[in-house]
Amino acid sequence: MRRVAKLSAACIATAALALTATACGSTSSENDSSSSSSSGGGKGGIKIGLAYDVGGRGDRSFNDSAARGADKAAKEFDGSLKELTAKSSDTEADREQRLTDLADAGYNPIVAVGFSYATSVDKVAAKYPKVSFGLIDAVAKAKNVDSITFTEEQGSYLAGVAAALKTKKDHVGFIGGVDTPLIKKFEAGYAQGVKDTNPKVKVDVQYLTHGSDFSGFADPAKGKEAASGMLDNGVDVIYAAAGSSGNGSIEAVSGVKGAWAIGVDSDQYNIPGLSKFKNSILTSMVKNVDVGVYDFIKSVHEDKPLTGNQIYSLAKGGVSLSTSGGFIDDIQPKLDEAKKKIVDGTITVKTS
Repeated sequence: MRRVAKLSAACIATAALALTATACGSTSSENDSSSSSSSGGGKGGIKIGLAYDVGGRGDRSFNDSAARGADKAAKEFDGSLKELTAKSSDTEADREQRLTDLADAGYNPIVAVGFSYATSVDKVAAKYPKVSFGLIDAVAKAKNVDSITFTEEQGSYLAGVAAALKTKKDHVGFIGGVDTPLIKKFEAGYAQGVKDTNPKVKVDVQYLTHGSDFSGFADPAKGKEAASGMLDNGVDVIYAAAGSSGNGSIEAVSGVKGAWAIGVDSDQYNIPGLSKFKNSILTSMVKNVDVGVYDFIKSVHEDKPLTGNQIYSLAKGGVSLSTSGGFIDDIQPKLDEAKKKIVDGTITVKTS
């Protein structure tokens, strides 16, 4: 599962899809980062445009995963990056303008990081048919767009299995950043995984914001407050699909002995900015956005741009549970069994 800042020399931080306390520790989410960073010579090389969701680079989750894929591609193909970041107050016109600015500046490919860009990508891609666009977490209609989607519900199912096996109180929680169909996929898979493993386990669910208010992806304080409330109510495992707001949830869990947090999108155990909480991070539902972004940029570099819908599933390694810390080693056989059943179709995971 997003707003603002680019990790620049000033290290200003700010963010769906999407976002933020940055590596510098800032929680500001109202800066629109429009500076660029070079990851290679760039002269004559590929010019990569990134339009981040709320939270931007430095969210330690969704956007950072996209950034890793772009960084790898820029380095490998001697390219350069231009990064712009959404604000939670964005209108459709703002998103459309952000993509247009990148296209006008000659960036190709352009990656829109988050489902909130779906409408604007279709509009702008139609105006720039020679530019290749990548769209994460939504499916576009335009012919020059590579729609990069994931089976979040399948990875979240495994997170639910882990939660049900690790809870001591038969009471777990889910925190969603924004009440959207995408985040509902995380919730649905998680709850199904819990119930299929142990029907006696209670699942509390809370969303931080609703509708078009995307600030729920970029408010660690609100994430911490929601998690604290769940912990006070007897929950001892919390899975947050909430962008950088999930960082606050992890912090809250770390203060309660015996409680576990489940990270999302990136392997949050290994994120430097969360290192002091890592012994409370049971696992993370890793969503390999970096792989999707890299694959897309590579295809453009090779003059064979991907289009249509590339689906990164559990079977293809698009989603997975991290094993960092070794905290799920004791239940790995059961997780492997659940994964096998999903892959072979014995288990069909719900998306809502």
